[in-house]
Amino acid sequence: MLNIIITAYGEPKSTEKAVRVFLEQNIKEKYRIIVVDPFPEVEEFILNKFIEHPQVEFFSDPGKGKSYALNLLLEKIYTGKEDDIIISSDGDVRVSENAVKSILEKFRDDKAGVVCGRSVSIDDRKKMYGYWSHLLMGEMNKTRKKLDKKGFFIASGYLFAFRNIIKRFPAGASEDNVLPIIFWNKGYKISYAEDAEVYVKNPGNFKDWIIQKKRNLKGHEALKQIFNKLPKRENTFFEEAFRGLRVAFSYPRNLKEFFWTWVLMFSRLYIWFLVFYELKFKKEKYRDGWRINETKSTRMLD
Repeated sequence: MLNIIITAYGEPKSTEKAVRVFLEQNIKEKYRIIVVDPFPEVEEFILNKFIEHPQVEFFSDPGKGKSYALNLLLEKIYTGKEDDIIISSDGDVRVSENAVKSILEKFRDDKAGVVCGRSVSIDDRKKMYGYWSHLLMGEMNKTRKKLDKKGFFIASGYLFAFRNIIKRFPAGASEDNVLPIIFWNKGYKISYAEDAEVYVKNPGNFKDWIIQKKRNLKGHEALKQIFNKLPKRENTFFEEAFRGLRVAFSYPRNLKEFFWTWVLMFSRLYIWFLVFYELKFKKEKYRDGWRINETKSTRMLD
């Protein structure tokens, strides 16, 4: 059984499109698509739109955080069978037409516990924030291709999958951070399905960019409080700084992009110090609130 989970937050039109993209794929396995959203009006909208598709279901998010909702759902759909796969994606992204096929092919390897798709920016490279997104996602693609050979890396919450042998996971960090470590500790490897693309609209202003990056970094740092044993990470401060220097001289195509690259490097440095200050001195922690600080510039339709 294949379960495709689409988490959303009050984005009915965008979520509808995300569901249709999965329905249009050539899926030979028995499957269902489960939309997770806290709003009753979204439930009514989605179920009415897909009344002729019984494989589309809705799960009401209690509004206590994304991890909380996913844990409730995982307990409901748990089978304990390694051949049963769960694919997780978001309502505000789109996957490529071959995404499901590419992901399932990776699970033919019995050692693969988690499979991550490739995030692709749809933003305009000719604008600074769009350029940043192309640079960062391009570098992450290179990094994951390299780490795929080693068997471990942190997945992308935009599109990843795992074997249905987990009933729940610790809610102290995001699921795409926690689940790869859980499977790695169980002796599985993390695999990269580069052909399974997920198209993402990234922050279009500095405020939303700060919110998103802070949330991501705090999620990474929270892992130290959850697990006694952690594999080597691919995005420590020093590794990111080293990659940044290399990219600064290889990625830009012109003087404008060269300038934007250096602005990005200093912005990333600012984020690292900001997160360090908030965690160490303000004693703030990663919060599992479902979009407590909403990044509206990342929405596709709604």
